[in-house]
Amino acid sequence: MHVRGHTPGAGCSTADACLPARAGIGFKPVHFTDLMGDPHPPAFIEVHAENYMGAGGAPHHMLSVLREHLPLSLHGVGLSLGGAGPLDPVHLARLATLVARYRPAAFSEHLAWSTHDGRFFNDLLPLRYDAASLARVCRHVDQVQERLGLRMLLENPSTYLAFAHGTYSEPEFIAAIVQRTGCGLLLDVNNVHVSCHNHRHDPDAYLQAMPLHAVHEIHLAGHARDAGSDGEALLIDDHGAPVDEAVWALFQSVLARTGPVPTLIEWDTHVPSYDLLREQATRAQASIDAAACAKAAA
Repeated sequence: MHVRGHTPGAGCSTADACLPARAGIGFKPVHFTDLMGDPHPPAFIEVHAENYMGAGGAPHHMLSVLREHLPLSLHGVGLSLGGAGPLDPVHLARLATLVARYRPAAFSEHLAWSTHDGRFFNDLLPLRYDAASLARVCRHVDQVQERLGLRMLLENPSTYLAFAHGTYSEPEFIAAIVQRTGCGLLLDVNNVHVSCHNHRHDPDAYLQAMPLHAVHEIHLAGHARDAGSDGEALLIDDHGAPVDEAVWALFQSVLARTGPVPTLIEWDTHVPSYDLLREQATRAQASIDAAACAKAAA
């Protein structure tokens, strides 16, 4: 079922707001003063929705001030779209209140689950890609879109193991969700690199199978390396380092296929200085500008 009622433009969550096809940053309160004083600020900011579900306080004050100047993307981490049980109605109601308060240009969530039998796990856990999981995720995406009155964006996961008896590849599964629900896609390029490395898949083949026409936001982030059980390096999506060179290269490959797309630098652990975060966004912007020039010349 496609989202009914409110029908924003491509990738937009509200009729009067869209993320610009430029580079943005994940906002951290420690950067508030620097961000407000930046004569050339990033094109948009993104925050985790669950950090703003209280009624007030300093977080809301800062976000309200920034929202007057910059487009906002809300990024959820707690809906548990792939969970076996129903969506938490209290959590969904709080999310709807937040969306009504800030009218974000985009809302996104993960293709993952994090709740079971009333318990919440502090991880984004993988699904088995089969018909039952597809029906459940589509039902939950429909419910979110209906409740919020917007088209949501679904983020591809970073994974470290896979189920033996799935019937869809991950790109096929995501494409089916997009087709059935009308949702958009948040393409996390770091997640593509991390998952393909960990599972020995070809990232170019992965991207070829993805519904890139539905990509309305891109995430770039750093990752860590750990020792895998087979002696090979295991990549961990920890958002705690500069974007890896392999991810920058993959990002340019994506833009060559999609053209300019709103692109966010995520950095959630070992939070850097504002200047370093902006340097990463500036590099992303250079790639977006090059993609725009190539599209204009085509």
